[in-house]
Amino acid sequence: MPCTTYPSSCDCFVSLPPASLTPIVIFGKNSDRPYEEVQEVVYFPRATNAPGSKVTCTFLEVEQTPETLAVILSRPAWMWGAEMGANEMGVCIGNEAVWTKEPVAEGEALLGMDYVRLALERAASAQDAVQVITDLLSRYGQGGSCREQPEPFVYQNTFLLCDRIEAYILETAGPYWAAERIREGARNISNQLSVGEPWKEHPELRSHAVAQGWWDGKGAFSFSAVYSLENQPVRMEAAKKRYRAGQELLRRIEGKVTIESMLEILRDKPSGICMDSGGFRTTSSMVSVLPRCPHTPCVHLLTSTPDPSRSVFKPFVFNLMVSQVAWTLSPSFGDSDPVRQIPRFQTRVDRRHELYLLHQKALEASQGSQEAGHRLQTQQRELETENLHLTQKLLERHHNNDALNLSDIFQKCVEQEMILYKGEKV
Repeated sequence: MPCTTYPSSCDCFVSLPPASLTPIVIFGKNSDRPYEEVQEVVYFPRATNAPGSKVTCTFLEVEQTPETLAVILSRPAWMWGAEMGANEMGVCIGNEAVWTKEPVAEGEALLGMDYVRLALERAASAQDAVQVITDLLSRYGQGGSCREQPEPFVYQNTFLLCDRIEAYILETAGPYWAAERIREGARNISNQLSVGEPWKEHPELRSHAVAQGWWDGKGAFSFSAVYSLENQPVRMEAAKKRYRAGQELLRRIEGKVTIESMLEILRDKPSGICMDSGGFRTTSSMVSVLPRCPHTPCVHLLTSTPDPSRSVFKPFVFNLMVSQVAWTLSPSFGDSDPVRQIPRFQTRVDRRHELYLLHQKALEASQGSQEAGHRLQTQQRELETENLHLTQKLLERHHNNDALNLSDIFQKCVEQEMILYKGEKV
């Protein structure tokens, strides 16, 4: 039977003009996962695929498309899919766990994280990504264990999707779904249904609700009101508090949202948005900057390490010469991987990549000394300030980034962070 524990996990944010200070769309997400789970940052280039070919996702095989877009992903190292990511067209997606009146699926299907990657690989816009996910959902459903343990842990999914122009909230309840379109302002999601009157919806969304006795078919229809659990578990109630706290943090900076203020939101501990409780913590974070000007590159900042308040955000930019950074890539175990063995997850393997190992070692070495902890955090912030200055240069060079070697920006930033943790001079 699926686990009925409801962890508080994940928060996604998006700011569009006029909420953003400048004409940019800003995406942010904290991925809150089991405490010891490792997230890797992986890059996959654009690819052409053979006609009739299939792709093996985490648990399920699906039909492949003729071409897939280049993507940068932050993902639990045992999964095929991703918690969050972006593609070369400037589309960003993050997903979150949710539980609704619809029961979770018992068998294995596509994970919400699989849908994130599939949509990023196939969609040239956020609106296209909504279509990709809903089409696949109707064919393959959603389900399967979402953690690397023998006891299944299953949930449904909500998604925040955005591009340079607009954003969408896509929320699901089993096979049913509802979408909200966002053309301006700021929005957040936090492990609960939040879509009211849908912009688009599953064709049987309302009739199913009537048949189940959840809605009388009269008056205004609110997806969140109709499909949310009536008696929320304690941790789902905690998610409501995080959602309201996220709304308030966005409200305070309305019209002034910047990269830096989005980083501060993701680092906010009093609200629980930067979390460490109940065996879960923020295991990786991402902020993306999507300029309205099509000639300006999108910049994606990722940590690849736990706790954004003790991590460094590093910029990544798509270009034809980009390659995978080995230091953020976890070891591969092939067919002997516990996720590939049946029954699954009967053993554990060490998935820590080199940056993760050095980061954790540096944090452990600074524990017990307030001075050492403060010194390490100061050095991290100084390094990140340099990364943000580089990001600003990228955003200001509307037509000529040739002077900057875009192919290894992320690699160089990771390298500098590793030098810091090794105790060498940066």
